[in-house]
Amino acid sequence: MPSLNQLVLPALLSLPAQVLGANLLASHYTGKIYSLSFDDSTLEITSSTGGAGSLPAWLSYNSESSDKTVYSVDEDWFGSGVLASFTVGDDGSLTQTGKLTTAGASVHGSPYADSQFFATVEYDPSTLTTYALPLVDGAKPLQKLKFTMESAGPNPRQNAPHPHSAQVDPTGDYLIVPDLGADLIRIFSIDASSGNLTACAPGTTGAGDGPRHGAWWSPEEGSTDGLMLYTVNELGNSVTSWTVTYPEGECLTLERQQTLSSYEEGVTPADGSKAAEVQVKGNYVYVANRADQTFGDELDSFATYEIDASSGEITFVESTNAFSWFPRTFQINKEGTFVAVGGQTSSNVAIIARDPETGKLGDLVADIDVATPGNEQQEDGLAAVIWVE
Repeated sequence: MPSLNQLVLPALLSLPAQVLGANLLASHYTGKIYSLSFDDSTLEITSSTGGAGSLPAWLSYNSESSDKTVYSVDEDWFGSGVLASFTVGDDGSLTQTGKLTTAGASVHGSPYADSQFFATVEYDPSTLTTYALPLVDGAKPLQKLKFTMESAGPNPRQNAPHPHSAQVDPTGDYLIVPDLGADLIRIFSIDASSGNLTACAPGTTGAGDGPRHGAWWSPEEGSTDGLMLYTVNELGNSVTSWTVTYPEGECLTLERQQTLSSYEEGVTPADGSKAAEVQVKGNYVYVANRADQTFGDELDSFATYEIDASSGEITFVESTNAFSWFPRTFQINKEGTFVAVGGQTSSNVAIIARDPETGKLGDLVADIDVATPGNEQQEDGLAAVIWVE
């Protein structure tokens, strides 16, 4: 008997564009990117597209671009990946505008220097790679930086450097690269004219933390005074706070302040659980925990922290239902009223209510399965979800 999605999806795709506007995108490890429509209570798939390689692991949306550009990073493990760009139409459909062939294994990427260039990180090859924008077929990398380390870390997965994300700081002058294998937050200064990256002194995490991603916060929007960085540690199931300074004539510097568990005090993370993603909204930090099943079979958790606006110090608030299994990515909409969650193994997109005043996450508002589910602890299922706004 055909599934509900098999019956409903063709009907949805046949509707006129004006009936179903799309405001989310979700990539899947079967090679497709799906456009989704959410109207505050229902969630529907409106279209899908290929051209993003075999394993589109990460989506990066440039909300400041006039043409609504999204980039897709391919984690292909067999030596030939795709870095692709698309424009998002008013109906949410994607039109490919550029692509080039990479060496694959890319797990994250970001445009930088006013979207003149793009940086990707490759987990197992231990590399940071940069490209010129727009993407042109046949173009070669501008830089490929290979990381090494003298000895293995305390966790078995720390056998080599494993850069896990490339993220631009609020000034646009620096790129940070959390390195899960080396327990470092690597820092690079950006030459905006050439795109070249120059290494600065890194921030050092606790031994075995395994940093994955980061999120910035400032007590005053648009200012670097009191700027903080919060990084999620995949191996340590924790979040670390860092003070950020810009010494005159020198590189951005990070000073580690706190490291708190992604679980309530006294709770031991489940075997196999791995913190995945961190986001900041207002004076709150959120972390996704994968494979803990805190809220029942195939239902993992979020951790919420409150930020002290005077110091940047964080305090654990609560653990809440992620309404997904293996929530690899999540994003909060601009209004701060909804959280879109990408469950990797459950291969679903869940929309959770958020109170902008208290920062608390609430009930499940909408939920939809996307393509095929993944297998526990495997690199399949749903890869990433982002808002397009």
